[in-house]
This record gives sequence, C-alpha cells and structure tokens, in this order.
Amino acid sequence: MADWEINKPIGQCAGSGKEIQYGEEYYGALVQTEEGLSRCDFCMEYWQNEKPAVFCFWKTKLPDPNEKKQLFIDDNMLMAFFERLENETDQEKINFRFVLAMILMRKRFFKYDETKTNDDGNEIWRLRVVGNKSFVEVTNPHLNEEQIELLSSQLGDILQTDI
Repeated sequence: MADWEINKPIGQCAGSGKEIQYGEEYYGALVQTEEGLSRCDFCMEYWQNEKPAVFCFWKTKLPDPNEKKQLFIDDNMLMAFFERLENETDQEKINFRFVLAMILMRKRFFKYDETKTNDDGNEIWRLRVVGNKSFVEVTNPHLNEEQIELLSSQLGDILQTDI
C-alpha cells in the first residue's frame, strides 16, 4: 500500500496564507499532488475569488481544540466521495474507495450482494444500494486490518470526525 498522509487542519489558508480562526467557515479539499492526495484548507474569500482546482471538497468550520469533536458525518458527502472515485485506477484511491464502501455498508447504504473476479483477476464486490434496485461495484484490495484502520483514521482526519 502506498504511503498516504492526510494533514489535519492547521488554521491557515493554503492559497493566501491567511489565518483561519476557530469557528470560522472554510473549505477543506483533497487536491492531487505528485505524492498523491493531499488535504488543503482554503478561507472563504480565497475559495470564492480563486476557485482552486481540487479533487473533492467540503465546507466546514475550524474546530476549537478545547471543544469536543462533532461525530456527525454528512452521508451525502460520503456518497459523493465514493461516486467520485468510481473510475479511478490509482491503488491509493481504490483503497480509499473500498474503505468508504465498508463505512457505507456499516451505515446501511449498501448491502453485500456477491463477489466476482474480473478479467484482471481482481476480486469485485457487487453491492446493492439500499432503497433502490441499483448496484455499485468496488474492488477488494485485500487490505489487512492495520491498513483499514489507518485509512479509516485518515478519512476521519479529512472529515474531522471519528469513523
């Protein structure tokens, strides 16, 4: 598995360098770099004026380190991340999508249907989308428990919550 480090928010706009204050709204984003996906935060003013190129983004507030972490995750955001990664071939993104699928299964958005093997010999899980008759497929990268925990933790860091 590739090394994958997602930074926690540091309270500074990646575009302008402006300090982001506790409680202030800003945009968190994943951007593609030569090293892989990286988290960047952008203050509202920079985001609106410059519209930086990002892989995906979310609007949030910089948490006060003295306050308890919020445990709410927007399910639509998780689904959007999952769908955005559908045609990715980079192993890091395949791993990320698989962990998202597991989280969405735990949240009862997906229900396991079957496993098949594609022409490349990869194990593909077919998942039914709960509430309708559609299906999604996800490649099982055969991550070990430690890798899944690491990716889940990194996803939690991205979304500023516990997963």
